[in-house]
Amino acid sequence: MLPRHAYTGLRQVSTKPSPRRTLLLTFDAFDTLFTPRTSVPEQYASVAHEFGLPRTAITPQAIQSAFKAAYKAQAKKHYNYGRAEVLRGQYAGPKQWWTDVIRATIEGALSQSLRPGSSDTSPHSELPAGLVETLLHRFAGAEGYALFEDVEPFFARLREVKRAVPQLTPYERVFVGVVSNSDDRVPAVLRSLGLKHGVAWVRRAGESEVRSSPEIAGLGSVYEFMSQAGRPGVDIDMVITSYEAGEEKPGRVIFDVARRQAGLLLPSGVSAESLWCVHVGDDYEKDYLAARGAGWQSCFLDRKGGVERPGLKIRSLMELVSKLRLGHEMEASGKSREWSDLLPAGAAGHISGR
Repeated sequence: MLPRHAYTGLRQVSTKPSPRRTLLLTFDAFDTLFTPRTSVPEQYASVAHEFGLPRTAITPQAIQSAFKAAYKAQAKKHYNYGRAEVLRGQYAGPKQWWTDVIRATIEGALSQSLRPGSSDTSPHSELPAGLVETLLHRFAGAEGYALFEDVEPFFARLREVKRAVPQLTPYERVFVGVVSNSDDRVPAVLRSLGLKHGVAWVRRAGESEVRSSPEIAGLGSVYEFMSQAGRPGVDIDMVITSYEAGEEKPGRVIFDVARRQAGLLLPSGVSAESLWCVHVGDDYEKDYLAARGAGWQSCFLDRKGGVERPGLKIRSLMELVSKLRLGHEMEASGKSREWSDLLPAGAAGHISGR
């Protein structure tokens, strides 16, 4: 037996499990959750043909070239869908932004068909009525986009997990969000693809505006959806777009906004410090590195494989079930020290203690 003075200065190690955290799991939207049903140039060309524009001029190749130029010019002229100009009352916002891109794309494709020296100015005449609106509508829902094959099975599993939290996970609750460099049509796209979501945007008490999903009628409904956060009936608890946050990824502002918004969804008395934030996306710089730079954990989603980058990489969203211990498939995540960083401290203790 050691003398009493030998224990002086020794730190006592508690065997009590760490307090459970709230998992905030966010995803990029485009090319992470959903993707165009067919390529954007093919869809633009198909719709243009339906409105009588010549197939010889409007080809997917011509559209691709024109779209790239139009998008780049518009993004430079009106950063983040013109958000700053909208706040000054100088611009109409995302709908105007995309209207200008569509017009410039179609007109650019038509211009490519003109021979040098031609006096024909028809490509620059007024576009067929309804063409722009049809394309705007198409890319606001399931007509233009489809979920990746692993998305629905993953969210089906999340619904099961939410019914059993915290029995099946090391978390007290699970919030799911979307953090996307996009405009305010993302909630409508997600809804049309069958993913149920709650509040798209919540402001602090006393602030003048509450933004939410289109079907939410008013403030009372917003608070109702806030109380549903983390429950099985809601697949996505919040949607944070760069347009609403005011800055695009890889800037950290959008991640800070997402954390703040999730904090507003927590029950009264639960600190936002309890949030364990993990982001998943297909862009290594704008998703994986950006999230880590904001103090989050992150996973790089590389469905096709072949991208050699350092860090945590998955090929399917279903891998998150084991990596994040979302259910019974927990063994794989604990075997790698690298992957253990994805879990909050004490996660293993919570599982083994059951």
